[in-house]
Amino acid sequence: MMDEVAPLSYAEFERVDIRVGRIVEVEDFPEARKPAFKLRIDFGPALGIKKSSAQTTKHYTKAALLNRLVVAVVNFPPKQIGPVMSEVLTLGVPDGDGGVVLLMPERDVPLGGRMF
Repeated sequence: MMDEVAPLSYAEFERVDIRVGRIVEVEDFPEARKPAFKLRIDFGPALGIKKSSAQTTKHYTKAALLNRLVVAVVNFPPKQIGPVMSEVLTLGVPDGDGGVVLLMPERDVPLGGRMF
């Protein structure tokens, strides 16, 4: 059975600002309720470096995440996650067991590029 999907207008979709960034720093996040990493993501000169956290420990090591391109929502309000103030929502999808698989561009693209 599929989840019910609420209709969304194109204008509403355009309000969600999703950008490409490069992970420039990865740290353990032992204070998180679920296993996670603290991330610093560079979105280029216009947005700069933003903090995030991601529950990606099942499929990624710190070394595998470093310098990886990811996509994130950059215009949600900051959210307190334990001792970390997350500034962006790094996007992923669940695998068959609920582990997080990151969404990322298939090739190298400029930092800060907006999804459309």
